[in-house]
Amino acid sequence: MTDNQLLSAMSDMLDQKLDTRLKPIESDIREMKAEMQDMKTDIQNVKTEVHNLKLFQENVILPRLNTIEKCYTDTYERYRSSADKMEEGLTDIDLLKR
Repeated sequence: MTDNQLLSAMSDMLDQKLDTRLKPIESDIREMKAEMQDMKTDIQNVKTEVHNLKLFQENVILPRLNTIEKCYTDTYERYRSSADKMEEGLTDIDLLKR
């Protein structure tokens, strides 16, 4: 066997060995790419859901909270302004009972 034939045979053996070792790695990389694509889809779905939640919060929840707050503060102001009158009324009732 000549040197060139020997080198060629060694090169073929190295190529086969390298191919054998690289096949599982290539397979793993393909699986990881597929999983990453699934993850990208999931992330996009989450982004869409978060966007929809923000819109719902802005258009539905916050206006309702503002209405509740206004009702509460209006009622508070009404009772606060009547608190002095209530004290006077209770004092008058106590005087009438005597």
